[in-house]
Amino acid sequence: MAAQDFNFLLATDSYKITHYKQYPPNVSKIYSYFECRRKKGSQFSECVFFGLQYLLKKYLLGQVITEDKIQEAKLFYQMHFKQSVFDEESWRKVLEKHNGRLPIRIKAVPEGWIVPRGNVLFTVENTDPDFYWLTNYIETMLVQMWYPITVATISREFKKILAKHLKATSGSLEGLDLKLHDFGYRGVSSQESAALGGAAHLVNFCSTDTVAGLLMAQRYYSCPMAGFSIPAAEHSTIISWGRSREKEAFERVLDQFSSGPVSVVSDSYDIFHACKHIWGDELKERVMERSQDSCLVIRPDSGDPAETLIEVIKILGERFGCSLNSVGFKVLPSYLRIIQGDGIDLVSVEEILTKLSDEGWSAENVFFGCGSSLLQKLNRDTLSCAFKCSYVETEGKGMDVYKQPVTDPSKGSKRGRLLLRRNSDGLLETIERGAGKPEEDLLVTVYENGSLVQDYSLEEIRKNARLRDEDVNPTLHNQDQELLRNHILNGVH
Repeated sequence: MAAQDFNFLLATDSYKITHYKQYPPNVSKIYSYFECRRKKGSQFSECVFFGLQYLLKKYLLGQVITEDKIQEAKLFYQMHFKQSVFDEESWRKVLEKHNGRLPIRIKAVPEGWIVPRGNVLFTVENTDPDFYWLTNYIETMLVQMWYPITVATISREFKKILAKHLKATSGSLEGLDLKLHDFGYRGVSSQESAALGGAAHLVNFCSTDTVAGLLMAQRYYSCPMAGFSIPAAEHSTIISWGRSREKEAFERVLDQFSSGPVSVVSDSYDIFHACKHIWGDELKERVMERSQDSCLVIRPDSGDPAETLIEVIKILGERFGCSLNSVGFKVLPSYLRIIQGDGIDLVSVEEILTKLSDEGWSAENVFFGCGSSLLQKLNRDTLSCAFKCSYVETEGKGMDVYKQPVTDPSKGSKRGRLLLRRNSDGLLETIERGAGKPEEDLLVTVYENGSLVQDYSLEEIRKNARLRDEDVNPTLHNQDQELLRNHILNGVH
């Protein structure tokens, strides 16, 4: 659907069409909020806030209500409900009174902020008492924030694991931003998922093949080029030569991309044979002619990720030699690296990097690619994302409201107007019931009455999401490492 054809009136759960008939008489304000609920035993204790600006710019700016769209919605909902429940009169009042712009205010944490779960992330309220029902009408669209938030959060968890091992086995974080490559474009549900998820990954890393994410960062977050890639082979370009000519297929790639790094998938038939006899013998001199800036990146793509990669790096070490870095870990020659893109998730990355270090290899030697575990194997429950009403005004009187289901206390909601502040320890905390000092509030007005009030660049967002000192701990004892691995395994499985 082209942007100009988008009908905001049809971008909600259909049952919300009937809600204007259900609120108490004389309601003038509905105030709701969004959070990633805190959940005991969850794998993730914090989240990365990202993606709201895209939704606002794409769908909610300027005039979103027109007479044609009102008539389209009227006919659609008449057919859908088989009765007249669409509030044509109120929507026309939005058109006439506000020129089709939404009388809504949204306040949110700055994009890229790392927020402990259980805190308010954004609030929504109507600015015109005639249109109190609009607040929760747009819930459906805004709750889709769960997706970029979750991808950005998972991507950052990868970064924390990679940073810990890279620092421990190399003494620095050089090259960290390129360590996790987004392979997920073909594995997501739509072009928009690829754009949102791909851009969310780019909050943390600069390595991707997901063009849709790059375009979103360019168009909605003022970043001309947010991520980078290198020429790479796929199985079709290798097996098209036939099994007997695998060496020629590899050689063709080296010829065509003699300068700059290049990645070659090498498991079409036998990854170990390819590493030992083709790369490590027949083409050894060609490989050694390359430089750090033109390194060959060998890609295994099948088998047990940890076992295969360990065997591959051992073979390459035997064939090409290795050196010890400043902290005593083995590093392949600078012209040779490995990328593991099959079977990668938070568990397998931790396992692979642990086994590598146990075998004396630095994390410098490897890059990772991730597809479905980064962009697709997740849902709204991964971070328990929820949008709830917490305050209403009726006849000028405010009332704090909440839900408190006896069958599941974790689904209890917050009460009243909310404020996000830093406490005396510098930690973020949510203040409920309209308490707290307004000047302490860290929520920023980002949208008001159809206009964007705050516009973040990806550069700003990346600074907000950068790793903290406590995220990078190369001195964990073996017992602590085991506890961490067990936590990850239990969280996923």
